[in-house]
Amino acid sequence: MPEILKILMEKTKKNHGKAKRETRNGRTYNIIMAILTGGLLTAAWPTWGIAPLVFVGLVPLLMMEDRIAKGGGGKLFWVSFLAFLIWNVATTWWIWNATPAATAAWILNSIFMATVFWLFHITKKKVCNQPWGNLFLIPYWMAFELLTYWWAAKWPWLNLGNVFSSTVSWVQWYEYTGVAGGTLWVLLVNILIANILQYFKTKEAKPLMINIGLELAILLVPITVSKSIYKHYEDQGTDTEVVVVQQNCDPWNEQFDRQFYDQVIQNNINYSLPLVTPKTRFVVSSESAIQEGIWLHETDQVRALHQLHDYIKRVPQACFVIGGTTYEFVPKGMEDDFPARQIEGTNRYYYCHNSALLIDTTRMQHRNKSQLTPGVEAIPEWMGFLKNYSITMGIARGTLKTDPEAKVMTFGDHKVGVPICYESAFGEYVSTFCKKGADLLFVITNDGWWGDTPGYRQHFEFSKLRAIENRRCVARSANTGRSGFINQRGVVLQQTHYWVPDAIRDTLKANTKVTFYAKHGDYLSRMAVYLTFVQVITLVVVSLLGIGKTKKAELSKPKKKKR
Repeated sequence: MPEILKILMEKTKKNHGKAKRETRNGRTYNIIMAILTGGLLTAAWPTWGIAPLVFVGLVPLLMMEDRIAKGGGGKLFWVSFLAFLIWNVATTWWIWNATPAATAAWILNSIFMATVFWLFHITKKKVCNQPWGNLFLIPYWMAFELLTYWWAAKWPWLNLGNVFSSTVSWVQWYEYTGVAGGTLWVLLVNILIANILQYFKTKEAKPLMINIGLELAILLVPITVSKSIYKHYEDQGTDTEVVVVQQNCDPWNEQFDRQFYDQVIQNNINYSLPLVTPKTRFVVSSESAIQEGIWLHETDQVRALHQLHDYIKRVPQACFVIGGTTYEFVPKGMEDDFPARQIEGTNRYYYCHNSALLIDTTRMQHRNKSQLTPGVEAIPEWMGFLKNYSITMGIARGTLKTDPEAKVMTFGDHKVGVPICYESAFGEYVSTFCKKGADLLFVITNDGWWGDTPGYRQHFEFSKLRAIENRRCVARSANTGRSGFINQRGVVLQQTHYWVPDAIRDTLKANTKVTFYAKHGDYLSRMAVYLTFVQVITLVVVSLLGIGKTKKAELSKPKKKKR
């Protein structure tokens, strides 16, 4: 009897040791897969990345998910969080240059992404724990990307479709789908590759061949179609000469210092004037170039506006588009409006705006930024105690008052859309300018906060995607960073260098035709939201009815041998 117990104990010890080794090996495998996904997505990202790597970026994570879903060890949420944290930090580390709150942005966005992936994992495991169940990821992820445009923590910077800004000849069909079409493309290709690898392991020939055929079609057809459009498309519209200024002042030490107010405006005048010709229609300068403070009810008191009006009188065929800080009093009865600020020591309240101005010989038009930068320009209402402060950069103060919708400005026969800084990352929002008749897009921004980092280069790339989505030429003026001209195919015609004061001139086509995407916006993402509701309801029903448990129990039963 003791000998039997000894044998059983030794066998138990061996099994326990084997289980520990398998657990340890499983954890190592999961961590390696997470690092691979984070590394591949980073290596694909603009502006120095290799875009095609995005087509395999999610494959390691999907392989890891499949292993865990089939009984392998590991905490999927935390492993996927690691993958997304690597991607967030490695691609947007430059936010730290503007604010230490970048840490919160990286962690929160990684948590959101990991939650999406975890929800996909639960749905797949409960509803269909097969390779084609990977398709459940698509609606969840695309719905999440739509949320990044809508909710308080707006951060569409890492939406997957943005990756093709470095290969615009591949995505000329964005005029029909917008960036969401690129996200769908990336997810489908990754899922099919993961499916191919899984079917290859199980040696199931028929589904393997079907997935290989679908993979080749889904990967190659969009590229082929896009290349053809890219080759044959010609810019449409009337010739319009535009001058862009990059005045190049340091936002940390100069732009918001009173002693430099006049100098910034004079730099704009001095750099642009030699390039203005009788054909010039627009001179475009950067966001927040006028920091004198413009009360909208008494604009005649602003020295900078007098300087620019005098400038335009010398070149009356042109107008000046520039950014500034504007103020207006809050109407009586609206004092409780969240963006309202009290004038210290009084009972008066006012609004502060980040505005784009269009100045011609007779008037000044303006529009106020609508898509505010979280933390810098917008504080959530539940953080009301901080509404007159910034939780990021000490110079900016939130919350700003916004326009309820995009507003075009007019000059002569032209209507122009002027997205301000962060707004250029919002595809559907920018398209509303074009729906309202804008024939040119002028992006004005201040990218100097981030220093000489990938930040300003990535931001420039988004304007290329807006040009394709709307088939509009884009003139982009940055305080410093990268200014330039982009045609309707998303091709950069000219661009400036970082930290170099400059002015450039080009002739752009002013187009009034509205694209399918501009008419319908992010319809693919909205469809994904509806599918997400269907998937969640299906998950709840399956869980309540215990269907998933029944299937698992059936699988665990030993099969009867045929006689």
